[in-house]
Amino acid sequence: MSGKMDKVKGRTKEAVGVLVGDKRLEREGKVERAAGDIKEKAGKLADDVKKKTEKVVDKVKSAIKR
Repeated sequence: MSGKMDKVKGRTKEAVGVLVGDKRLEREGKVERAAGDIKEKAGKLADDVKKKTEKVVDKVKSAIKR
């Protein structure tokens, strides 16, 4: 499941937990929302690392061609 979906699902659980007074459901929602945030940040970090690695590889290839 994607980070965004986890966040939405977590927010929903959290809101329902608050509405019905279910602390366990509210906590589950908070945990799920936090997991979604972490997944999104990890995905962004992976994309950033990939882009920077590609730039380094391109620079090395350019240097070798000289």
